[in-house]
Amino acid sequence: MRSTTVVLLAIILASCSAHSNKQTTQRASRSRSNDEVVPVLTAVVAQKAEPLDIAASGTAEAISSVQIHSQVTGQLSAVHFAEGQDVAKGEPLFDIDPRPFQAALAQAQAVFARDTAQKANAATEVARYKPLLDRGLISREQYDSYVATAAATDATTGADQAAIEAATLNLQFTRIAAPISGRAGSLTVHPGDLVRANDATPMVTINQMAPINVSFAVPGKLLDDIRRYQAAAPLHVAALIGGANGAEPRGNVTFIDNAVDPATGTIKLKARFDNAKRELWPGEFVSVKLQLTTEPHAVVAPVAAVQTSQNGQYVYVVKEDGTVEMRPVSVERTSGSEAVIASGLRAGETVVTDGQLRLTPGTHVAVRSAAGTAVGATK
Repeated sequence: MRSTTVVLLAIILASCSAHSNKQTTQRASRSRSNDEVVPVLTAVVAQKAEPLDIAASGTAEAISSVQIHSQVTGQLSAVHFAEGQDVAKGEPLFDIDPRPFQAALAQAQAVFARDTAQKANAATEVARYKPLLDRGLISREQYDSYVATAAATDATTGADQAAIEAATLNLQFTRIAAPISGRAGSLTVHPGDLVRANDATPMVTINQMAPINVSFAVPGKLLDDIRRYQAAAPLHVAALIGGANGAEPRGNVTFIDNAVDPATGTIKLKARFDNAKRELWPGEFVSVKLQLTTEPHAVVAPVAAVQTSQNGQYVYVVKEDGTVEMRPVSVERTSGSEAVIASGLRAGETVVTDGQLRLTPGTHVAVRSAAGTAVGATK
């Protein structure tokens, strides 16, 4: 019986020893895990001037677009420009055969000359017969007939003068000049064609290219902010043009619509760009950034540093001993690849931008290069 008790006691002691060794091994394993160095990418939190932007989609619009129509009917004799060419205001575009209109002007002038002679004769007769009327040698009715004839010839010469002016104007209409400076579109007529006055199809359309407008819409809830900031200073707008070597032409807001669209809840704005380099084209869709103001001392961190959990947004901050701390943050807004931090970070702190999945509070980290090689570690 005593030997059995001794055996049982030996078994229990061996079991306790094994359990103790296992716990020791687990603690050592956890210790090694805490000492593991995780390679990460980091960035330094900065404090700088950060613009408050509103992103939107817009459309470039010609400030002035003119459809050219003929005001007289005739045969087109000449075209003085090429399709797609820039034209200046007052530059000749088309010539219509002027000969029929020159003939009409000459005829009107001849009629005017004839009627002017008749008017002079009628005035002379009135002057001649007035003394005879006063002496009673002719009747009042006869004299009134001469006066009426003189008045009729006077009215006739007035109508003739108007006909001359109309014929002169029609002759001037045979040469069509550019009413604005801009870029010509495609031609719908060619020399030899018969063009008709006020035809439904324009001969050509000219779009003003510089300056140019960009029309866009923003949420109506921002209207008060937009009006407040515009009252303080002109609002700047940048147009983001894809494939234009990163060009971002800048303009100013010149128009705010007088009503919020109830169907979309947006307000329409227009910005004017000088477009001297023709970076914007009428009808082109562009992305725009409306800059309301600039926050001079914003705390800025990379967007990649901000992570999201069930408890909200957070970042991993690298401490002086090379370990990381999980820090809750509040993001005010994002601008491109940068996040403006409302609270939770200070300028000069280092945050992890890549490798967060392997991190827990207290983990040691090593900053690695873009190629993925660790370049340093602190324990």
